[in-house]
Amino acid sequence: MLIRKLVVAITGASGVQLGQKFVDYLPSDIDVHVVVSDNALTVESFENKQVTLHSSENIAASISSGSFRVDATAIIPCSMNTLAKIACGISDNLPTRVAAVALKEQKKLLLAPRELPFSAIALENMQKLATLGVIVAPPVMGYYSDASSLEDMEKFIIGKWYDVLGIENSLYERWK
Repeated sequence: MLIRKLVVAITGASGVQLGQKFVDYLPSDIDVHVVVSDNALTVESFENKQVTLHSSENIAASISSGSFRVDATAIIPCSMNTLAKIACGISDNLPTRVAAVALKEQKKLLLAPRELPFSAIALENMQKLATLGVIVAPPVMGYYSDASSLEDMEKFIIGKWYDVLGIENSLYERWK
């Protein structure tokens, strides 16, 4: 499936740069809608990118409706609080609402949990979501990627996220 319209939510304060770079590397032909949680506070970093910004508290935003027809949603990073709410069906802010919409509309939903070690509760929530078809993809380093810098490793992780969402990219060296 070709991704034309994508929601990217950035929740929590740790790992925000991965969410920012995920948006930065996106092809320009994708209609990108970004939701930034209060804890992330990174709105100014998207001023040079062609995106539509939404407040995390605006539960009535266009992207909160299934009729808006988003192709995929990515929550990068995904705080454990956001993950738990999604697993329990709580949609009390825009990031959790767009996740609920992705689930009900059977659209791709990628969550990038950002804490370690994972507690048994977090693992249980991830397993529950995975059985519902959610792509649970923490930012895990791939040592086989032959990365020589932090930027190379970030590109590898973001490239893998693009791969599972079906977004063409050449962010990392592929096996030949």
